Amino acid sequence: MSAYGIGVSDVRQFAERSILNAYDESFEESLPELFSELETEARKQVLAEGVSEEALHPPVRSLELRYKGVDSTINVTEPEMGIDYKTRYGELHQQRYGYQHQTRTVEVVTARVEVVGRMSRPVWPHQDKISQTLKSTETTPVLFDGEWVTTSVFHRRDLNTGNLIIGPAIVCEPTSTVLIDPGFEARIGQQGELLIQDISQESKLRISAEEVDPVQLEIFNNLFASIAEQMGVTLQKTSCSTNVKERLDFSCAIFTPTGDLVVNAPHIPVHLGAMGETVRHILKDNSDIAPGDVYVTNDPYRGGSHLPDVTVVTPVHDKETKELLFLTASRAHHAEIGGIVPGSMPPFSTNLAEEGVLIRNFKLVDRGDSQEEALRELLSSGKYPSRSVEDNISDISAQVAANQSGAIQLLELVKRYSQPVVQAYMKFIQQAAAAKMRMALRELPDGCYERTDHQDDGSPVSVKITKQGETAHVDFTGTGPVLKTNLNANRAIVTAAVLYVFRCMINEDIPLNSGVLEPITLHLPECLLNPPEKERPEDCAAIVGGNVETSQKVVDVLLGALGLAAASQGTMNNLTFGDNTFGYYETICGGSGATSTAHGADAVHTHMTNTRMTDPEVFERRYPVRLWEFGIRKGSGGAGLFKGGDGIVRRMEFLRPLKVSMLSERRGDYPPFGLAGGEAGAIGVNSFKKSGAEEFEKLGGKFATEVAAGDQLLIETPGGGGYAT
Repeated sequence: MSAYGIGVSDVRQFAERSILNAYDESFEESLPELFSELETEARKQVLAEGVSEEALHPPVRSLELRYKGVDSTINVTEPEMGIDYKTRYGELHQQRYGYQHQTRTVEVVTARVEVVGRMSRPVWPHQDKISQTLKSTETTPVLFDGEWVTTSVFHRRDLNTGNLIIGPAIVCEPTSTVLIDPGFEARIGQQGELLIQDISQESKLRISAEEVDPVQLEIFNNLFASIAEQMGVTLQKTSCSTNVKERLDFSCAIFTPTGDLVVNAPHIPVHLGAMGETVRHILKDNSDIAPGDVYVTNDPYRGGSHLPDVTVVTPVHDKETKELLFLTASRAHHAEIGGIVPGSMPPFSTNLAEEGVLIRNFKLVDRGDSQEEALRELLSSGKYPSRSVEDNISDISAQVAANQSGAIQLLELVKRYSQPVVQAYMKFIQQAAAAKMRMALRELPDGCYERTDHQDDGSPVSVKITKQGETAHVDFTGTGPVLKTNLNANRAIVTAAVLYVFRCMINEDIPLNSGVLEPITLHLPECLLNPPEKERPEDCAAIVGGNVETSQKVVDVLLGALGLAAASQGTMNNLTFGDNTFGYYETICGGSGATSTAHGADAVHTHMTNTRMTDPEVFERRYPVRLWEFGIRKGSGGAGLFKGGDGIVRRMEFLRPLKVSMLSERRGDYPPFGLAGGEAGAIGVNSFKKSGAEEFEKLGGKFATEVAAGDQLLIETPGGGGYAT
């Protein structure tokens, strides 16, 4: 954006027209005339800028296309002769999403023409093809790969266009120093630029797949983590729901061919620890996995968390050998998946069928062929079908795109480093995490660590951690029986909580992966944390609250037993509202527990949830509500040498008749406990006021009601426990 750059930049003008019609023969016949009109319009604008006719480049024509019923578009520039826009769109869709819709109508959203007028460029001095190799009389020793090497020294002021410097060398400038490694050369370009090029005969990326290199281990840690983060960016950009776009209630991760978690983006802990079990069930249930396949599931008894959390798993194969190399996976909370209340978070469900549509093991893409219509039928089926099937399909498509993004980047890594090296470092990363976990366990005195907390209904959640040397055994014997309510959890959720807590003991920045659990064994008897699987969802224990509420209680119990932190708010404060046309869901922040070295944080999502809350502007614009109050609930954190964090106050008014439900804990006789003499945090309070009434009336932690326009809901979330007196 320098004055010089602006002065010589090309003049570009776009002309476009909204179409919103199907791409068919009739439209295709009208294209030449349409593009001609747009080109004439854009050319006039460029010529008006003082550009001559001779400086105009050939126009660039493009169409923004999408499958009918899909929100996201792909811009398709004019294809080669013999290929139409529709065919090219299918190819681009295959690259981006991993599949095509063979029978779905392609819709034209926008037609666009770009006309470019090229501005004159300055003529730079001619550079001979043969460069002059320089030698310097000034040298200095430099350490390369553990050996001192005599290195030439040059000064930038003495260099001219066409000069060639062979490394090792140092180029000194007034404000910087450039080091040219052995095996590289540097040329001075026509504009005085320094062009450095690798001229070594052998690749610099020679990395052993047999022996771990600490530097490369850190590089691969960040490479894999970056891929998972980019998957998340893709998911957020291509989704349509507030849950994904605004609240970031999703997770992305990379797995080995056997389903072990390698690395994840810093998303939702309750998702990430459980997804490995989902991936392993997909591998177990599908012996014929092939390139181009994509699977969808939300089954809590096969590694899922609860039905609204839909997981998409994409196998990644070698393009030549077809060998399964990796798996990418994404899990997103869908604001609506069916069930007895809008928002699919029923406070009083008694079996899995009442919580929504069960997707047990669905092949969404079969060797590149989309089965979307069959998924749409599944989501629309049963006694309690989804109320927003198109939103479900849209978000699942976004998850497929995110997985495909990860697959492409992983294959690029293989191309760059080789398959043995990439897979070896996946193993090394897990081994390093296991070693770090063992080191952390060594710092913990041997012995038994126990704690029991309770759900609001009095059901105990008990744990006994037996630590010896570098290992730990976590036993949940003593936990209450399977509940008739929906606060049951499952093995995947409990494993996620255990993984999260023990990862917190490692005071280093390492990826959260399955290696953390290598020194830890888990005993989980049949109880509210491990209900038995049944064939029919009507016979399965309800579980929607176990993922969001019981998981928080498990973390509090584990951290309390180890003496690491007082209880946090111990709930996600799940609010849903909607009608037959939409469902909205959010989790609400509160106070975190204090530790032996720090106060708890105010107004944060704690532990197993790591989402945002919907911005008030978005909340009010998209939904029939008005937010009257959203602030910190002063004094709700437990007192102590280190104070527990405060919860929040959230008061909203509904603007039309809706169904509203709340699923929350820490509203009864078991407040968030303190540690070492610290006081407990305040319990949460849910209150309701009818339009025109003077006072709010208290509700329980779980309720489902119908509201009228003008009714208000007041939510005061729990604070965290304090630490020490």
